[in-house]
Amino acid sequence: MKISILDDYYDTIRHLPCFAKLAGHDVTIWNDHVQDTDALAERLRDTEALVLIRERTKIRKPLLERLPKLKLISQRSVYPHIDLDDCTRLGIMLCSHQHADTPSVATVEMTWGLILSALRMIPQQMQSLKAGTWQMGIGRSVNGRVLGIYGYGRIGSAVAKIANAFNMSVQVWGGEGSLDRARADFFATSDVISLHVRLYPATRGIITAADLALMKPTSLLVNTSRAPLIEPGALVTALKAGRPGGAAVDVYEEEPVRDTTLPLLNMPNVICTPHIGYVTEDEYETHFTDIFDQIVAFDAGSPINVINTDVVMKH
Repeated sequence: MKISILDDYYDTIRHLPCFAKLAGHDVTIWNDHVQDTDALAERLRDTEALVLIRERTKIRKPLLERLPKLKLISQRSVYPHIDLDDCTRLGIMLCSHQHADTPSVATVEMTWGLILSALRMIPQQMQSLKAGTWQMGIGRSVNGRVLGIYGYGRIGSAVAKIANAFNMSVQVWGGEGSLDRARADFFATSDVISLHVRLYPATRGIITAADLALMKPTSLLVNTSRAPLIEPGALVTALKAGRPGGAAVDVYEEEPVRDTTLPLLNMPNVICTPHIGYVTEDEYETHFTDIFDQIVAFDAGSPINVINTDVVMKH
């Protein structure tokens, strides 16, 4: 099969042990990021199987209709970046392992890296040291503080286990149906709030400006999930107003971020990282083992992890 892999920024994938699963196939790997439909249509014109790295590239109807040879999209996890109905209509199978019982260990670790870095002001202290001014302020401990976890799924529950080791109190937002007062208390009493909710139409903008305004002036909001979970513009406005007192974010409305004037990048009370929550060699090996197994199974005529099962009946 002719296989294309998009957005492998650091040419990592060909060096993974699991890449051997694609031996015998014609594989093209692209290391840059392109979203332009014309450019993608040209790159992928002969592609039969398309490999995506999370949601880095949006695969929409105008592109899909220009890829007559495409038979399979193989990826892992959720797929809000793919026009699924159009895939089905065009006979393109989407295979995506949902790994319901296995959290992204890398994202859990990154969440704690951001929490500790923000509360101890590690990046700011590094800059102060490099500038020759030694210390620049006093940080805060996690010990004894309250961690609010918004979304107690695979990742949220794993984050909570580590909180216990730090002697933190953990409270969880129980989701829709809980009392408004309970929601207000969650935002008002948490010292750190970490978001771990999948992005669906129903969860887009689920964190509102009113929610953020309830947070303490000393509190921290951490987002290693998805930026659109927060109402557009609400986080920057809230940070300027001082509630919450700071933020640590790994995700953005539009990625990759190239604009250095982005407000979040220029706020002293914000730590920003370039969506590296899941970007480790270990996570990639797990991730692409699933993706390549899906390609091998499809090629053998026994597809696995099929999302749009109607396509199966067409094959």
